[in-house]
Amino acid sequence: MQFSRLSRRKPASRRAERTLATLGTLSLVAAAAVTGLAPATSTASSHREAPMTAGDPKADNTDVYAFTSPDKPDTVTLIANWIPFQEPNGGPNFYPFANDARYNIKIDADGNGKPDTTYTWEFTDHIRDSEDQFLYNTGVVKTLDDPTLNFRQTYDLTVTDSAGNRKTLLNDAPAAPSNVGKASMPDYASLRKQAVKTLPDGGQTLAGQASDPFFLDLRIFDLLYGGNLSETGHNTLAGYNVNTIAIQVPKKAVALKGDATRNPVIGVWSTTDRKGTDVTGKGSENATVAGSAADTAADVPARDAATADGKAQDAGGTPDKGGEGGWRQVSRLGNPLVNEVVVPLKYKDAFNALSPEKDATVTPVVNAVKNPIVPKLVQSIYGVPAPATPRNDLVEIFLTGICKACGPIKADLNAQQLNKDADRAAIVPAEELRLNMSVPPAAKPNRLGVLGKDLAGFPNGRRLNDDVVDIELQALEGAAQTGKIVPALAAGDAVDTPYREPGHTFPYVALPNTAAVNQADALHPGGGVGAGLGGTSFGGGFPVVPVTAVGGGALLACAGVMALRRRRAGQA
Repeated sequence: MQFSRLSRRKPASRRAERTLATLGTLSLVAAAAVTGLAPATSTASSHREAPMTAGDPKADNTDVYAFTSPDKPDTVTLIANWIPFQEPNGGPNFYPFANDARYNIKIDADGNGKPDTTYTWEFTDHIRDSEDQFLYNTGVVKTLDDPTLNFRQTYDLTVTDSAGNRKTLLNDAPAAPSNVGKASMPDYASLRKQAVKTLPDGGQTLAGQASDPFFLDLRIFDLLYGGNLSETGHNTLAGYNVNTIAIQVPKKAVALKGDATRNPVIGVWSTTDRKGTDVTGKGSENATVAGSAADTAADVPARDAATADGKAQDAGGTPDKGGEGGWRQVSRLGNPLVNEVVVPLKYKDAFNALSPEKDATVTPVVNAVKNPIVPKLVQSIYGVPAPATPRNDLVEIFLTGICKACGPIKADLNAQQLNKDADRAAIVPAEELRLNMSVPPAAKPNRLGVLGKDLAGFPNGRRLNDDVVDIELQALEGAAQTGKIVPALAAGDAVDTPYREPGHTFPYVALPNTAAVNQADALHPGGGVGAGLGGTSFGGGFPVVPVTAVGGGALLACAGVMALRRRRAGQA
């Protein structure tokens, strides 16, 4: 119908309108080449903790944070990130959430390794003009429903309890867009504020882009910082963005039996589900990997455990009867760096498919915690003696939580055994990020968390400023046993803070970066000359030529598009 109506237009009129729109588009492309808004060829990928997620960044959980909200201490804030190493100028499609996946934040209140509360976000794409436009936006974007925002995403948010009862909290809530740049989105903070949505039972949530809060020097993988600690001090993630899902809820919403006073400890992790994907399915390369893991296991086979959990699970952890068309868990993350530096390479994909209640049944994973490889590498490279094994202190940190009855660390901190209403016989070792919500926020947070005598920090939950790389390196070297920092590694990776400081109110994560990563540095987080708009600045740093080019191109493009739309409207 649309084609037949268009065919009745006079050819000269149609050509003039399309020429106007084309000239505008070409002008925008030319302007983009000057301004730095052009699509960049990016070599960035995900955090890549496992082979399969390395090829599926939209499903790649990168970090999980859980902490008592510093400005609202009767609430808890949970944050999970996906799609890391986002080059800010990665147009024209930028970084939407997957619309064929489910993003989950799960909470285990009773310690059985299964979710008692699951928050699930499912995204839908909306494109205003897919026929004539390739642009993410066609002009300056001031609001989330601005006609100039060509591509938008909305999401449904549901919460599911341990019995599988599901409740919808939000329908078609807007996600904050990717930050295209200063010319397109001059007040991105306002856009993100519009995307913060209040929940019906109290609390709030946000889905959108942020500066990656994780900080480390990834040259740890070059023989542990060059073999002589010479390769430290550079935040490899500086300037990159991630996609963030954050939720802040009353503590009673996630505590066992709704009582955060009697039962303050929760375990938290995030997962990604995809439809019809089986990371350990029959015939797949990972089935072979999981199978070889099983052949070497002295306990319950990794193949059986991984395949059982590789079957589709709904948001509440109940098996989906949909078969191959059902949902499959393809990514998982609780404590930072566990799958990266603890789980052996050939078990990483199988671990991503597991639910935490099965962790203790997979001998290779447990053995990797009890007998980690990193201390051996440190000993061979730096001569620092590796602590004696088995490392039951690490079992406490990663699998059970810390309590006097749990193992060698003589402190009651964040094990679900501390919950008064927990069935202790049903508690199992499970890899989760555990938080004792009764510990108040620190007035002066210490980046080393519990090792720095700050009980509100990692491994009691995780805050955005917690230096988890240095903390975990010290823990692997036995600092949790002695309560003292290992002097030879006290400097860690010499990266002590996030690239951009977190905020003091929800959602706490810093605004996304706009400059090309190779333009950014610590003194200019917005980028180099012209604040990421390229090198053609004038006077007080205002990029006259780029802005003029963008403005002219946008006007031409919009004029052409408006003419085409008016024509079509008149023919409808």
